[in-house]
Amino acid sequence: MNQQMLSPELLELLKSVDTPSVCNAIEVAQKKRGFANFTRSTMLISDKSNPPVVGYARTAKIAALHPPTESAETIRERRMAYFHAMAEGPRPAIAVVEDVDYPECIGAWWGGVHTAVHYGLGLSGAVTNGVMRDLGDMQPEFTVIAGSVGPSHGYVHVRELGSKVTVMDMEVQQGDLVHADQHGALVIPEEVIPDLFDAIHKMMDTESIILDPARQPGFNIEKLEKAWAAFEKSRT
Repeated sequence: MNQQMLSPELLELLKSVDTPSVCNAIEVAQKKRGFANFTRSTMLISDKSNPPVVGYARTAKIAALHPPTESAETIRERRMAYFHAMAEGPRPAIAVVEDVDYPECIGAWWGGVHTAVHYGLGLSGAVTNGVMRDLGDMQPEFTVIAGSVGPSHGYVHVRELGSKVTVMDMEVQQGDLVHADQHGALVIPEEVIPDLFDAIHKMMDTESIILDPARQPGFNIEKLEKAWAAFEKSRT
């Protein structure tokens, strides 16, 4: 990912719109339907009052269902290497962590301690197919979008750093630009970034062709037919 492509104006716009809107705007920029690199299944958010999270992915894999087979020293060294890896790279950044135990994830990597630590290291949030806990005690400004909520950390330990990860069918490479909110997450294709600012505004303007009359008193099927014709024309 070329980090120079993300202008301050586009970053602020991405922070202000939800993930479904970004999903639609990507298809506007691509001039076709079929964009598919987003999370499947329902995900949970630590605080839905927080704004959407956007940033460059810092990737890792964890496991917790079974005790690690490596030495305790190796596990400790890899955990510290994980923190070093999360502290590096361009900002804004999102931790994207695959729990390889999925769909039998039992160990919460994300809770009060880790959300505070990652926020202190300069990350904006996290996306995982794994578990979060300590609801109400997490770092308030740090948003976690997770596959489940649970009480235990299990045998949680780091397996890999910086490799490609898969979270709810979304494939993420280190450095990919990720957008996430209560609906889930997606990877913004690098090739659409130069056109994404205009695509978001075009998508919002197009939707207003339907939404504005639909929200007015006296809306009926005749007004819908007229609005829908204008809506379809604007998309061609």
